[in-house]
Amino acid sequence: MQRLAMDLRLLSRELSLYLEHQVRVGFFGSGVGISLILGFSVAYACYYLSSIAKKPQLVTGGESFSRFLQDHCPVVTETYYPTVWCWESRGQTLLRPFITSKPPVQYRKCVVFNNRGVAGENLLTPRTYCCANTEDLETVIHHIHSLYPSATFLAAGVSMGGMLLLNYLGKTGPKTPLKAAATFSVGWNTFACSESLEKPLNWLLFNYYLTTCLQSSVNKHRHMFVKQIDMDHVMKAKSIREFDKRFTSVMFGYRTIDDYYTDASPNRRLKSVGIPVLCLNSVDDVFSPSHAIPIETAKQNPNVALVLTSYGGHIGFLEGIWPRQCTYMDRVFKQFVQAMVEHGDELSNM
Repeated sequence: MQRLAMDLRLLSRELSLYLEHQVRVGFFGSGVGISLILGFSVAYACYYLSSIAKKPQLVTGGESFSRFLQDHCPVVTETYYPTVWCWESRGQTLLRPFITSKPPVQYRKCVVFNNRGVAGENLLTPRTYCCANTEDLETVIHHIHSLYPSATFLAAGVSMGGMLLLNYLGKTGPKTPLKAAATFSVGWNTFACSESLEKPLNWLLFNYYLTTCLQSSVNKHRHMFVKQIDMDHVMKAKSIREFDKRFTSVMFGYRTIDDYYTDASPNRRLKSVGIPVLCLNSVDDVFSPSHAIPIETAKQNPNVALVLTSYGGHIGFLEGIWPRQCTYMDRVFKQFVQAMVEHGDELSNM
């Protein structure tokens, strides 16, 4: 042991003298700095290509839908290369709104569905919205279909909008005017979503801010709710779960918050979806934990396809060195819509 200690002290002294000399000569001028940078770059590239850049997992309940996607929506089988300097879930989620521009997608006819009381609209009745109540969405879908009965009618939902869309499709089954649908970053199990967002870091980065947004959205219509809801108590909520317990579940007549969260979770209705639906999720999404994604249920429904990336965060899916323009999510949406419009009839013939 004494001999080993002496050898370590000798090695440390020699290393100190060597580094002292290198600093005097010039770190980069000596070539050591360049070698270290190159070595680190090669190591990082190997790690990125072996552990970060991966093909998404495609889960379908039928060979026909899987083959259709491989033929006409090949992006779902290609390797997804997250932005090399920002592939972590929270970084992707936080960064996307600040650096991405509008995706280069051309719409033939497009309708945006806004929930009650948002987008600057005043409430005319003391009722808002939730992802379990699909009455407003159903009314809009049937109204649009009555205006354009012969049009190829598709729908897409993101995050809570995707939850609402899936709950609608699960309730209606094949009895919907929609030909197909796509969802992105859906929270499949509301209980799991809340638990994940209540972890300290996630609460700090996302939960508290979103809670204040929800409070602000209802406080501007405060006069409409004072007879049925304790708005002062609602405004003291510190998490989404507390807000839902004090406001949303009361608004829609649920006996408990657990009753509301059970009804709001689209994983319960996925087996009843009756039209082709593509669902893109990232397994590192803190809003929708991977263990709550209904893989086994999807395998039992030939109309459902899950596309699961290893990285991408919540509505992130940034790719490229500088992800200013198109994201992986945008490319999936564009290819799937084009596939359904141009080749959708093939699905019924398979």
